Amino acid sequence: MAETTKILVIRFSAMGDVAMVQPVLKEFTTAYPNTELLIVSRDLFRPFFEGMNSLSFHGIDPKGKHKGLFGLYRLFKELKAQNVTAVADLHNNLRSRILTTFFSLAGIRSATVDKGRQEKKMLTRKINKQLIPLALTVQRYADVFIKLGYPFNLKNTLQNPRPEALEPGILSPELADLLTAKQSAVKQTTSPSKWIGISPFAQHLQKVYPLHKLEEVLLALAGHGHQLFIFGGSAEEEKIAATWSGKHQNITTLVKKMKMADELRFISNLDLMLSMDSSGMHLASLKNIPVVSVWGATHPYAGFLGYGQSIADAVQTDLYCRPCSVYGNIPCYRGDFACMNNLPPQTVVDKVLHKLKHYKN
Repeated sequence: MAETTKILVIRFSAMGDVAMVQPVLKEFTTAYPNTELLIVSRDLFRPFFEGMNSLSFHGIDPKGKHKGLFGLYRLFKELKAQNVTAVADLHNNLRSRILTTFFSLAGIRSATVDKGRQEKKMLTRKINKQLIPLALTVQRYADVFIKLGYPFNLKNTLQNPRPEALEPGILSPELADLLTAKQSAVKQTTSPSKWIGISPFAQHLQKVYPLHKLEEVLLALAGHGHQLFIFGGSAEEEKIAATWSGKHQNITTLVKKMKMADELRFISNLDLMLSMDSSGMHLASLKNIPVVSVWGATHPYAGFLGYGQSIADAVQTDLYCRPCSVYGNIPCYRGDFACMNNLPPQTVVDKVLHKLKHYKN
């Protein structure tokens, strides 16, 4: 009888980075259906991996029982008890390296993602910037499994979207009726009205299109008859989205309206997502929804374009200083935030309308 293999997959955070793991694991399980996967991440991200074959999920509690060195050792004992035979470290941070060390000492082999830190420094430096596309993050994830002896070719393509139903009571009666009408109708690519998700926020301000400009985009798209749904998470974002929602009947805020699993089901019903370089892009990719993405201080060349998404759908301004950051966490050294401020709202609107016109589900 062949030996049962179970690969532990480590990726603790952030949301977008964890979301990018899921399609890679889907392709892996297609290539190796008899190999089990055990992913360890934050419980918030559990819905990303629901329904996947040969995969189980183990939550980490970094502020509680898995805090500190002793907490990580406790986590190691929990994971080792599940008969792990190899470790794929897709995070490469201090916690994950300590965890892989514990497994190495127990005689269990591991491989760690190469984040390309030096390449990214050359991409973002001020002088002698090397503006060349680096390996996609999803490919870097796949390469870890190749190092472990599981070669496969990452397709990195979107499949046909599969709209999912939401549980009764999740949505307001008005929104539930709207969703029912959409799901009961045959989707026609020539239909004048589309459902557009809007993910306007990001962890770092250098990745956020100025909100007054985005408001112009929303009103223009709503004026074309499209239904817009705003996604976000914080209380401040909830207030901003509510203000936009009150300015046009075709704009609806979903911020803090539903749990993650239901939000993903709702996203599966969209025709397109308009997102910053943020988790919204990657959540849409999980559901095979095309994305028009807006980039400021960061750049698709750093490798964080969503799985299956096209750089042709990225909206960005060509400037000598871009990108100045990999993650958007460094303030604009020019002081004028030209990468976003010089990007006209009509450019974003035109890109969205063009994508809606030419995309075939």
